[in-house]
Amino acid sequence: MNEELLTILDHIEREKGIDKELLFKAIESALASAAKKIIGNKEAEVEAIIDRTTGEISIMSEGKSIKSAEFGRIAAQTAKQVIIQKIREAERDIVLEDYTKRIGTIVNGSVHRFEKGDIIIDLGKTEAVLPRGQQSQGERYKQGDRIRAYVLEVNKTSHGPQIILTRSDTAFVKKLFEIEVPEIMDGIVEIRSISREPGERTKIAVWSKDEKVDAVGACVGMRGSRVKDIVNELRGERVDIVRWSDDIKEYVKASLSPAEPLEITIDKANKRAAVTVADDQLSIGIGKHGQNVRLASRLIGWEIDIRGKEEKAKKAAEAVLSGSVKEAEKAEEPQAAPEQAAFNLTDIEGVGSKTADILEGAGYNTLEKLKAATVEDLTKLEGIGKKTAEKIINAVKEI
Repeated sequence: MNEELLTILDHIEREKGIDKELLFKAIESALASAAKKIIGNKEAEVEAIIDRTTGEISIMSEGKSIKSAEFGRIAAQTAKQVIIQKIREAERDIVLEDYTKRIGTIVNGSVHRFEKGDIIIDLGKTEAVLPRGQQSQGERYKQGDRIRAYVLEVNKTSHGPQIILTRSDTAFVKKLFEIEVPEIMDGIVEIRSISREPGERTKIAVWSKDEKVDAVGACVGMRGSRVKDIVNELRGERVDIVRWSDDIKEYVKASLSPAEPLEITIDKANKRAAVTVADDQLSIGIGKHGQNVRLASRLIGWEIDIRGKEEKAKKAAEAVLSGSVKEAEKAEEPQAAPEQAAFNLTDIEGVGSKTADILEGAGYNTLEKLKAATVEDLTKLEGIGKKTAEKIINAVKEI
């Protein structure tokens, strides 16, 4: 038993990468617990010691060696159980560490089974889950199908590592381009933005650090070979590759491809772009159920309002007509007579606040009434002299 135990532990350390000392301590702890049951005293201080050289096992309690015929059989069973448990734990830890490092990469596997809409993928050493929410629309699989997916996250659970995969995230498309396009891996071409509706359409904006390298051409590949491989992996999902630009007008124009804008008006403050296209291009610009303009808007991070040329002209004509009607309605509104317009007596030359109070008190509170008054009428008012009266009358005439 002793030599056999040492041989087994050496083999496990070499093959599984589990530290032999860890196994020794685990077996010793399990043997001590088993010994307490044998001697019938769970409170006793019991220590199990395995000689690291000979493999001999000794059970000590309060400094004294305890011997029992049961210990040999118990030791063998305990060692076996502990070794199996530790191997499982170590394998889980190795898988956890391995796939934690692989977060953000693409892995290959086969469809193993289905659980409530989720797909369980066999990765060889372990299993991963492709949740229903991370599956691409329209894709269907059957048991045994080969599948590639992006490692989204890895969680440690009581049942072992839980590996979550995705095929719907934009990160999956980005990684496929990095794999297929060497210029992206080398850092010459950069992916600046991606917008996607999984299973239907993706728009990806790319930019080149090197003027000699065409970013779009590099991603498309010779006769479309590179993008074709990506489209095949995405099960026919359409991929639009556009050129990123710091000129927002150029960027908007590229993002709406394959539509060709005639005019683009930019509102930088509100991040809005008003786009005019030929009437026969409007349906292309908007796309099926608004998909093209929606993805373009997400790609650039701006709101895009797209209209046909005829529709824009119609709107402009309606605006002009609406403005003309308003002006006409305004002209038809009754206007106040000039002499009835509101005014301040203090605006008349020679009239201060005190004189204004005297005039208003006497009923001279309009230009019409003052115009009808004479110098003699005003001098009859207490506080207004002849010179002041003449000055007021002359000022009113000028007004």
